[in-house]
Amino acid sequence: MPADRKGLLVTVDEAAIKERVRAFLARHDPAATEPLDFLRARYDAGLAWVHFPEGLGGLGAPRELQNVVERELEGTPQPEPGKLVIGLGMAAPTILAFGTEEQKKRFLRPLWTGEEIWCQLFSEPGAGSDLATLATRAVRDGDEWIVDGQKVWTSSAHHARWAILVARTDPDVPKHRGLTYFICDMKAPGVDVRPLRQITGEAEFNEVFLTGVRLPDTLRLGTVGDGWRVAQTTLMSERVAIGGSPTRRGGGAMSTVADTWRQRPELRTHDLHQRLLRLWVEAEVTRLAGVRLREQLAAGAPGPEGSGMKLAFAHLNQAISGLEVEMLREEGLAYDDWSFRRSDTVDFFGRGAGYRYLRARGNSIEGGTSEILRNIIAERVLGLPSEPRVDKNVPWKDLPR
Repeated sequence: MPADRKGLLVTVDEAAIKERVRAFLARHDPAATEPLDFLRARYDAGLAWVHFPEGLGGLGAPRELQNVVERELEGTPQPEPGKLVIGLGMAAPTILAFGTEEQKKRFLRPLWTGEEIWCQLFSEPGAGSDLATLATRAVRDGDEWIVDGQKVWTSSAHHARWAILVARTDPDVPKHRGLTYFICDMKAPGVDVRPLRQITGEAEFNEVFLTGVRLPDTLRLGTVGDGWRVAQTTLMSERVAIGGSPTRRGGGAMSTVADTWRQRPELRTHDLHQRLLRLWVEAEVTRLAGVRLREQLAAGAPGPEGSGMKLAFAHLNQAISGLEVEMLREEGLAYDDWSFRRSDTVDFFGRGAGYRYLRARGNSIEGGTSEILRNIIAERVLGLPSEPRVDKNVPWKDLPR
């Protein structure tokens, strides 16, 4: 909680937040202030993430009061969610949890304002579903680390100034224990970003080659060898960011197919109607579960329940986009936008049914494959026995590859 001038703790409630926003707007007229200056001032006023500490974009207030801030500041300059999703949803909570005070002060403000874009260097060609088998090496050289390896499926790498990176620093211990977490300078010599063309024709993702990249030890997050624990904060936050974002009733992917059903009566059949109703109910159950999950988040960090939200999100997007294509018949199969281009964001609702169907195929891979998420839910949510793991105590260097 923030303190007054006498050092006494002050309770931050909805009324206090509204008063703070009113005072902020009185000093910073959004119509007369440059958007970047407005965002910087909003961060400094503690109205970026109200649950973050004072001086780091927050007020130390309950997380649910962020909704009050967003309502009061509706229509004012906002961070751009498309390019900033990795920084806001994944890097920021990890830096807050494991960063030094110097790291928090250096990175959080430009991350939130959008002055610096972030990407995520986790997956590799040989380590996707089983991330802990990753082979990118970081070798200590005095006060620096020398990083060599390859990462893949890296969104926004072609825009990014910084990246969150997990690398292997000790190959002589089991795979989960020899990892260390870094902040990677994407402008450092030896960082090579190359586009990956997708089934939609665009290149939203990248592959990143790291060759002799030198990172100062001051860019390490957490202790050496503790990278897996740090990465769990990122991964849990990522799954909530993908699958648990707020959605109105009938919104999201369901809104497009429902609108088509209402506007095109000639496309209706009894079978499609029954499938539409089942998916509507499933989408509403998922939406309400997301509301409950966000209420739980108000009390602490994201947990394994976020994996269930992300799993449901992927299944629903694929089922709904498939129903939409089938409903539109040959019209739904039309897709003529195969030209190669760089894509900054996923324009899921601004494009046609064909694009939605193709892009939804990736929902069950990105942010954790559905197969792995089912294992997490079984073991950490339902308490079921874990699958046998023969490599659990085997040094990484001795694992077959």
